[in-house]
Amino acid sequence: MELINDLISGALPFTEWPMFILLIGGGLFLVFYSKFLPYRFFGHAIAITAGKYDDKTAQGDVSSFQALSAAVAATVGLGNISGVAIAIHDGGPGVVFWIWVTALIGMCIKFYSCSLAVMYRTTDADGKLQGGPMYYISKGLGEKARPLALFFAVCGLFGFLGVFTANQFTDTFMTVIEPNETIANFGIFNWQLGIGFVLAVVTSFVIFGGLTKIAKVASAIVPFMVLVYLLAVVVVMVLNASQIIPSLKMIVTEAWNFKTVVTGGFWGLVIIGIRRAMFSNEAGLGSAPMYHGQSKTDSPIKEGLVAMLGPFIDTILVCTFTAVVIILSGAYLEDGSGIVMTLSAFEKTLFGYGDDLLMLIVTAFALSTLFTYSYYGVKCLSFLTNPKIGKYYNWYFVIMIVFAAVASLELVKNLIDLSYALMVIPNMIAVLLLAPKVNKEAKKYFQRLKGEHG
Repeated sequence: MELINDLISGALPFTEWPMFILLIGGGLFLVFYSKFLPYRFFGHAIAITAGKYDDKTAQGDVSSFQALSAAVAATVGLGNISGVAIAIHDGGPGVVFWIWVTALIGMCIKFYSCSLAVMYRTTDADGKLQGGPMYYISKGLGEKARPLALFFAVCGLFGFLGVFTANQFTDTFMTVIEPNETIANFGIFNWQLGIGFVLAVVTSFVIFGGLTKIAKVASAIVPFMVLVYLLAVVVVMVLNASQIIPSLKMIVTEAWNFKTVVTGGFWGLVIIGIRRAMFSNEAGLGSAPMYHGQSKTDSPIKEGLVAMLGPFIDTILVCTFTAVVIILSGAYLEDGSGIVMTLSAFEKTLFGYGDDLLMLIVTAFALSTLFTYSYYGVKCLSFLTNPKIGKYYNWYFVIMIVFAAVASLELVKNLIDLSYALMVIPNMIAVLLLAPKVNKEAKKYFQRLKGEHG
């Protein structure tokens, strides 16, 4: 495992610049190119999600609300709860500011990429609707761009493994339950292995059931759990109300700390923020377009507007709440990284029971993320081969859950960072090249809307 980790961390620095230029540079270009469209129609996007503009005759497998729930399920998860903690641990409170910046730009990227997913969706060998980066790259840019689509799908085989989730869930269990003391002393490694095995079994029950089951389970568990999490955070904030403004001030002032001790100095701070934001809301990564590409909709622009709410809910709201709790509890001054830091923050601020409550929430998030991710991987393998072979991805996915439970956080984090950075490259190139088509479609859509509603 150490050898794999050394290889991966050696390759990571080479992906930093392309990722930064494409995500932040490309994203900013889209913000101005769209004339701030996603932000101007924020209210309209909420109305679409609420079903106000639903078309009963539209093609697709799941409703826009379900697609958003499933995409938010895949994104609101441990990335927000432990990803923020990792970011603060690696770069200090100022990192959160750069997470915000990336999320706001990410809303625009999501609007474009999910609109494209519906514009270029296609039917596969089984006659099912398919959308996503592989399809808008190969159909939108033509056959000469096929290698880009294949490259994306190959990176997806690694990027969409549930390794981070399985790893952080295991950490939570070991920290909160302390099974060696409370249940039986089997030793740490055996417990981790056991937890990985149980997770793998539970996950296989759902993923071998297919997409509609995934959408149903996710749209049931996730909104409820997000609510419980937010309630817990609000209670913490009310009890420590005097600390909220200082915590937010600290985020903003530390963001411009040029004398920072982070590896890579100020630049390192910004990169950590971008990486963790991308890990939290997946904008620019190309995963959400695969889900949104299958929603029941008569208009690509509608779907793009719904999708852009993802980064807002996920990063501007949930990540900020987590960050404030970690900062006001003082947990960020401790040694633990990842979920252990967040657990400590909740335990301190919620009468000593916070960590047990967080354990429940983490369990729900972990399962919903595992259910949704396997689906992305199946799509990548199906694109490289065919839908029959694609289904075998699930076996590999389940085996890797067990591997992740015993791996180190460092290895899992680096594997995800590398795969994500590599996936951003082909996806963002395609989104930037196809942006004019989305603008044309958007112009038509808003003219139609004006006509209908005078």
